[in-house]
Amino acid sequence: IASGAVLAGAGWLYLRRGPGPAKGLQWLDARGRTIVAALAPVVLEGALPGPQAARAQALGEVVAAFDRAVAGLSPAVQEEIRQLLALLGIAAGRFIVAGVRSAWHEATPEEVAAFLRRWRSSRFGLLRAGYQALTQLLVAAWYGNAASWEQIGYPGPPALGREPA
Repeated sequence: IASGAVLAGAGWLYLRRGPGPAKGLQWLDARGRTIVAALAPVVLEGALPGPQAARAQALGEVVAAFDRAVAGLSPAVQEEIRQLLALLGIAAGRFIVAGVRSAWHEATPEEVAAFLRRWRSSRFGLLRAGYQALTQLLVAAWYGNAASWEQIGYPGPPALGREPA
């Protein structure tokens, strides 16, 4: 009960301060950007480009697309995602709820994958819903990117107003 109260209080304080969006983003704050950047390589394992420069660019595009997607959601859904990221953004929440000891920018892929597996198969519907929200937004952010289409054999959306070839 005490740790729940501490987490709730810390999350409330974090949300109350209301940090604005990180530079170049519409919705994600700096902590949220860091969390999404830590989750993306694990969620999208095997789908992102291999060369380091291309991979870094793709991760930046995924974070930006995640940000745009959340910015387009209803205010109620945005608030739920904000609360989820706020909880994961504080050290106590990251450790107690996610089981990740390291800061997100230092977390190993194994730590992140273990966290995601725990939430995916949790007996608590709220954690499973958090897993679904994060992973579905990340997958949509990558596969909505034209850079991913060649790898999966998708020619892109049809051009409107032209006769089919």
